[in-house]
Amino acid sequence: MAKRIVIDKSENRLRLYENGRLTTTYPVGTGRSQELTPVGRFSIVLKIVNPSWTDPDTGRTTPGGVPANPLGTRWMGLSIGRGSKYGIHGTNNPGSIGRHVSSGCVRMHNRDVEELFRLVPLGTQVVIQP
Repeated sequence: MAKRIVIDKSENRLRLYENGRLTTTYPVGTGRSQELTPVGRFSIVLKIVNPSWTDPDTGRTTPGGVPANPLGTRWMGLSIGRGSKYGIHGTNNPGSIGRHVSSGCVRMHNRDVEELFRLVPLGTQVVIQP
């Protein structure tokens, strides 16, 4: 069964298709400016449960699985930068969902990203539209 994710930045919506048929839609948060969330065709190349996060400003690492972690409970890395630069992930800030607030990643409610994580395999195509 071919699965494909389409993310519409203008609507802040992620749509999951299976064999060309829309199966699920989720609200997401995307880049605070148009340039920050890349547009194009990518694939999921990395999947991590309870990812750790390193603050790019301080170099301090927040371990996975703790409430202070801004990546939430799941990380699905995209084929930009070998899966570590941009991803679809959870969040510890649910109020950011539906808004243009991120540094480029696609944020989801933790319950939604956990469901999507189970539904899509590595290699799933991800299309990000303006």
